[in-house]
Amino acid sequence: MTAWAPSDALGRRVLCGTEYATVRYVGGVPPTAGIWLGVEWDDPQRGKHDGTYEGTQYFKCRHPRGGSFIRPNKANFGVDFLTAVKDRYALNGEQDVQRGTENTLVFGKKTVEFVGMDSIAEQQRQVQLNQLVDISVRECAVSHAGQKEEISRTCANIRHINLSKNLISSWETVTAIASQVQNLETLNISENKMKFLSTSTSVSSVFSKLRILALNQTEITWTEVLLCAPGWPALEELYLTSNNITVLARPDNVLQTLKLLDLSDNQLLDGNQLHLIAHLPRLEQLILRNTGISSMHFPDAGFGCKTKMFPSLKRLAINDNKISQWSSINELDKLPNLQSLQCHNNPFMDTEKNPETLRQLIIAKISQLEVLNKSEILPAERKGAELDYRKIFGNDWLAAGGNWNPEKNKPSEEFLAAHPRYPSLCLKYGAPEEGELKGRQPLTLKNQLLTLTIKCPEKPEQKPVEKKLPESMTIQRVKGLLYRLLKIPGSELKLSYESSKLEGKEVELDNDLKPLQFYSIESGDCVLVRW
Repeated sequence: MTAWAPSDALGRRVLCGTEYATVRYVGGVPPTAGIWLGVEWDDPQRGKHDGTYEGTQYFKCRHPRGGSFIRPNKANFGVDFLTAVKDRYALNGEQDVQRGTENTLVFGKKTVEFVGMDSIAEQQRQVQLNQLVDISVRECAVSHAGQKEEISRTCANIRHINLSKNLISSWETVTAIASQVQNLETLNISENKMKFLSTSTSVSSVFSKLRILALNQTEITWTEVLLCAPGWPALEELYLTSNNITVLARPDNVLQTLKLLDLSDNQLLDGNQLHLIAHLPRLEQLILRNTGISSMHFPDAGFGCKTKMFPSLKRLAINDNKISQWSSINELDKLPNLQSLQCHNNPFMDTEKNPETLRQLIIAKISQLEVLNKSEILPAERKGAELDYRKIFGNDWLAAGGNWNPEKNKPSEEFLAAHPRYPSLCLKYGAPEEGELKGRQPLTLKNQLLTLTIKCPEKPEQKPVEKKLPESMTIQRVKGLLYRLLKIPGSELKLSYESSKLEGKEVELDNDLKPLQFYSIESGDCVLVRW
């Protein structure tokens, strides 16, 4: 910290105690004497005004009370990258320099000095720095690259750098550091409010090997992303959370190697913005948590067809959004390679109170899904969900013009819009038979519960207990319930059941991951517990 301000202080990031700010003004503030820094605090609660003092506006702030004036000696303008690395990894040489003044040994009355010990210590430090591959200098007040080529000379093997939450104020500083790291693969510069490119520049090879880049909370816009992107020819993962990105644009001839894109916590204008990034050829994972989207639609494909958009997309996260219609879930079946979906905390999920039923509906609607909300979909679970779906909406299918006779089977457009997978489920399992649909009640928790008797045949003192359990409940969860009842660890329990229709026949429940319905258990059956 100094009593004077650096010549390039304007626009730079500073640290005052533990608070971060950006310098918006350097100069006098009459009637006081001396130089002042007008700063805009990251936390506006730290400020006092909007840059106006005694009726004169010296600088502007986004928040009406986000600014203050401070003396230059209160501001920490940061250190160079290599100084931060040495400090973080205790390689700054302070201890060695001290030892260098004591490089003597006494033999009787003779004092012997060891010449060159300082240079040996320096060589050891150089070796240690050269061994660093993965470097984190998070919150180390890094603000500039330092002397030219110093990083490449001392840290030749760096591949991964975490530069998050420092005092970097421009993309040029990032480039100056990265240009000295030949094999840079991973770079995290999140939580640095900085200026990015405003015009396209000649493409350099600085980031030619970069695969993973995190730019969370940097205030970057999508336009600036596209201006920087030509310099990222091998980029596979790009993290852009919390940047106030509202509008997207088509990435022409850039980001073509991208496999993962995280746009979480950016309030996108609407779901149609996604069409602009829908043709990234290698994109496998798209994370859209809390982006404000209310619908998803792929207009290039009709009912039961696959879209040409997002051709490689396997994993999609749309948690914490405003999707209220099941039609958006129907649309996801158009994605040709979707395997994993996270969709918690969307209004459409409130339309069904039973979480097991909700899960079954989503599974039935998206044919190739393998993981839903981080839980694997087993083949038995998919089959059960699809068969139930086929039965539940069978009467609606008949009422809409569906028919067991293929020549007369012409369900309405409205039915197909609501249930686009229904025809394929009929092809897969056959149309629902009339007997299946008679007296079919709506899918509710009550109709899915099994009334089972639980017995401990080897413990006669334990009285049989009657329990109502969901047919989709896994054996593992049943054991968890029994643990609470019997105080016996689930790992020690062995379960089987006797059918009320086949007296004397006992079927072992041997797979903890399977649901009760997998074993064809029905109400009235008896679960036998041994340990």
